Amino acid sequence: MNTQNTPVHVRLWHRDFWLMSLSTLLLSVAVYILIPTMPEWLMQKEHFTPMEVGLAMGAFGIGLFTFGPCCSYMVERYRRNRVCILSVFGVIACLLELYYVHSLRSQIVSVGLILLQRFFLGAFFGFAQMVLSSTLIIDTSESFKRTEANFSAAWFARFAISLGPMLGLVIFNYFRFDAVVLAAVFSALLSVVFILTVRFPFRSPSDNLRVFSLDRFLLPGSMPLFINLALVSLSLGMIMTLGLSDRFYAIMMIGFLFALLAQRFVFRDADLKSEVVSGLILMLAAELMIYTRPLPIVWYLSPLCIGLAVGLTSSRFLMFFIKLSHHCKRGTSQSMYLLSWELGMSLGLCMGFMLFFNDDKSLLITAMAVTAATMLLYTRFTHNWFITHKNR
Repeated sequence: MNTQNTPVHVRLWHRDFWLMSLSTLLLSVAVYILIPTMPEWLMQKEHFTPMEVGLAMGAFGIGLFTFGPCCSYMVERYRRNRVCILSVFGVIACLLELYYVHSLRSQIVSVGLILLQRFFLGAFFGFAQMVLSSTLIIDTSESFKRTEANFSAAWFARFAISLGPMLGLVIFNYFRFDAVVLAAVFSALLSVVFILTVRFPFRSPSDNLRVFSLDRFLLPGSMPLFINLALVSLSLGMIMTLGLSDRFYAIMMIGFLFALLAQRFVFRDADLKSEVVSGLILMLAAELMIYTRPLPIVWYLSPLCIGLAVGLTSSRFLMFFIKLSHHCKRGTSQSMYLLSWELGMSLGLCMGFMLFFNDDKSLLITAMAVTAATMLLYTRFTHNWFITHKNR
């Protein structure tokens, strides 16, 4: 059905669902907290070039796909909560390796080592989030509430886009980079604690399990949505390389809250296309404001618009992925959404540092061009394609 509204069931918000949603938030914070701080440390203390930093940030996006082909086998063959916990411990190990490297004060820091660290951080983070979103969160919800559960839990990870960098910058400004890494480790550990407190029933493995498959990994036939969403996050990733302040991310969080309210009241019965189009217009307006009006008010309005834009577009694309899939492929649609969003953001960070470091004007022109192309692609092709191919 072509509705903008997602029903609200108060009983969905029970203890287990809260714990799983908060674990998603904390795990995402553990990764996003490094986005504004790690490049600063690499360039100022370790004397990496912007190109090397860009490659490091992009390696995260490539790593996301590493364990995806065996995701279905792992959660069917072993206890799924333990698989997720082991993946989060992989994230923690990557963070502790970064802390160890930092403590050595440039004695063994090399481009190759940082590339490997970012690659495996992306691999373990992507696997943990796939299991969380495609399996554990669904398991804590009744069947008729699972669309709402996916929609709501995704908002927790979305808030980490602003909360993580904001916390990272505050800690980095008052302490040092090692304190940022320790905060990331603590956040990931707390995520493990929350997962451990939820009881998941044992399920016998299915017969004829295949070690490698697309189940819970890639959703066939969803490439137009994948590309369109990746372009949205690519623009955001580029903007996040501008050296933004903690206040910018705090105001972006307010924009997320406004997006939640807008979805519930403004777009409740609006045309299905309007949410994504409005979000992209807001993103383009924010980029244009930063480019043409370097005034104090811009640094309040632009993050508000970006928060609104990201909240509206990404949550609507998530619903598109869910409605494109069959019921048995709901988990796969969640993984596809995650991979599209994180890959686009990683590419945006990579491009921002490699191609446009200290060239804000060119970066903003490119970001505006990408956003305009995203809107053109969505309105001229993706939306009609989705209406034709959706299964719900």
